[in-house]
Amino acid sequence: MHTSRSGGCTLTGALSVTTQVLNAASIIHGPRGCAHHNFSLFHATMPDNERATLPDIVSSALGESDIVFGGEDALARSIQSVCERDVMAVFVLSTCIVATIGDDVEAVCGRNWPVPVIPVPTDGFLGGSFQDGVNNALIALADLQEPSKAGPCVNIIGEKNLEYEVEENYAEVVRLLALLGLPVGIRFVHNLSLDDVPALGAAQLNILRNPLLVPVGDHLRQRFGTPYIPSFPTGLSDTLAFINSIADACRIDGRRALGIEQALQAEVLADFADIGDTKGVFCGPVMDPESSKAAREAADALHIRVSGNPEAYPLPVHPVVGTTGIRRMLHRWRRAIHA
Repeated sequence: MHTSRSGGCTLTGALSVTTQVLNAASIIHGPRGCAHHNFSLFHATMPDNERATLPDIVSSALGESDIVFGGEDALARSIQSVCERDVMAVFVLSTCIVATIGDDVEAVCGRNWPVPVIPVPTDGFLGGSFQDGVNNALIALADLQEPSKAGPCVNIIGEKNLEYEVEENYAEVVRLLALLGLPVGIRFVHNLSLDDVPALGAAQLNILRNPLLVPVGDHLRQRFGTPYIPSFPTGLSDTLAFINSIADACRIDGRRALGIEQALQAEVLADFADIGDTKGVFCGPVMDPESSKAAREAADALHIRVSGNPEAYPLPVHPVVGTTGIRRMLHRWRRAIHA
C-alpha cells in the first residue's frame, strides 16, 4: 500500500495545488467529512513547510436530501458565500459522491459570478489518483491564461508541496539554473499569487518536478509553445545531464556550469571519504527506482559495498534532488555508520 503523502486521493492532489494560490479559495463540493479530512492533513503539514496561514478550504456540506435530490443548489450557495469575501478566484473540487449523483458542476461554475470560478475534476472513484488531481488542477489554472512573449526565465512546474524538503529541492534547482545565468519565472504552483500567474506563458523553458507531470508539460507546450525538461535531477550524473539539457534547450554554452558542478561533486565525495570502503544495506520507507539509482551511484563512487546483509550498516535512501540532495543523503549514511 502507498503510504506516502503523495499517495492520497485525487481530491487531495488537487488541493495540494489550489491551496497554494494565495488569494483564492477552494470549495470541496461534497459532504463535510471530505473537507475536514483534507483540512486536517494540510494543517498538519504546515509546520514542515514553514507556513503560518491556514488553507482556505470550504465545504458545500451536502446532506441526505442533497444526495437524493441533487446538490447543485448547495454548491451555488457556497460559491455565492465565498465570492462575497476578499478572493480573486474560487476553485471548485468535486467529490466521488457528487460524480455518483450526477451534479453538473461545470454548469454551476459557469454562471455569472463576480470572480473566476474554476472547476477541477477530482472525483477519483473511477480510478483517479493523487497525481491526476495535481495535473487536473494545474491544467485548469493554466487554461485561464493567454499566451505571451517569452523572456529569459524558467518556470518550475508541479512541485510536490507536501514533501518535507520542497524548499530545499527548489533551492537546488535555482542554484543549478544560476550556474547558467537563468532566473526563475514563477513556481506553478507554490505560494503563488493570482497576479503572477499571467507570467506562466512568458518563460523560455518549463522544468517539471517529475515525469508524472508530462501531460501538464505537453498541455503548456501546446498552449504557450514552451518546451520542458521532464524532471528535477536525482543523482550525480543526472545533475550533469540536467545542466546539459537546460543549456541545450536555452541555447547556452553550458561548459563553465558543468565544470563548476563537477568540481563541487568531487568535493562532496572527498568530504565523505571516511565512510568509503564499508558494507551497507539500503533501507527506507519509500525507495523509488530513481532514488535507488542515485543512491547506488553515490555508493559506488565511495566504494561502499551494498548487499542484502541485514547486519551491514543501514543506508537510508530517500528522494533526492541534485548534488545537494546527495550530500544530505550522505550525511544520513555517515550518522548511521558512526552511530
